[in-house]
Amino acid sequence: MECIPAIDIRGGQAVRLVRGEFAQETVFGDPLERARAYVAGGASHLHLVDLDAARTGRPVNDEIVRAIVRSVPVQVQFGGGVRTIEAADELFQMGVGRVIVGTACLEDPEFARRLASRYPERVLVGLDHRRAVYDGRTIRELAARGWEKATGVDLAMALRACETLPIAGVVVTDISRDGTLEGPDLDGCRFVLGETRLPVIASGGVGGLADLGALRALRVVGRPLAGVIVGRALASGEIAIADAIAACAA
Repeated sequence: MECIPAIDIRGGQAVRLVRGEFAQETVFGDPLERARAYVAGGASHLHLVDLDAARTGRPVNDEIVRAIVRSVPVQVQFGGGVRTIEAADELFQMGVGRVIVGTACLEDPEFARRLASRYPERVLVGLDHRRAVYDGRTIRELAARGWEKATGVDLAMALRACETLPIAGVVVTDISRDGTLEGPDLDGCRFVLGETRLPVIASGGVGGLADLGALRALRVVGRPLAGVIVGRALASGEIAIADAIAACAA
């Protein structure tokens, strides 16, 4: 299971939100310095998100992203506001290894198909969800546009649609746990592994090494998680990057 440190960027700074709430923001300094520190600690991948772009669809922090990609010798995956083929083209030309699309897939499924066909195995679909009740039924509802827009789309339905695309996998985030350090949604991870044959990267809630051990041990029909994204726990020092990598690889 790959350990993938996350760096969320807003207003030029590395930040972490709680449950996607922009009013609950903690600033963790220079994104480039944080990226270099993670790589120096052994990280082989980085997960970058432009939170400003996720809300607006405009590449607000692209110069910072470019500086990080040029400065670290590891694969960088990027998400936030990737809603056109041209935006993805620019990111790949910049040196980004994989792009993550979320809102665009939900609002324009044909875009997702065209992008994945243009860049097979280099696109990840971000499926960010929270519990919601519709007609008395509880679903894992996907959110869009920086998690501020409810879509009415059920996670299971979206996973089935992703199965038909030549993508690198799915990044599944439980919004209710993201940034809380309260532990990952293990039941949700089992559910997703059971619903798709695609590689699954889990995100949201990791607070300690025990959480990483529990995610690493997950198996559904023998299939493990492909990776886990760790954000606040690393940024706040709850977990050291070297220890997180060791826990995921053990």
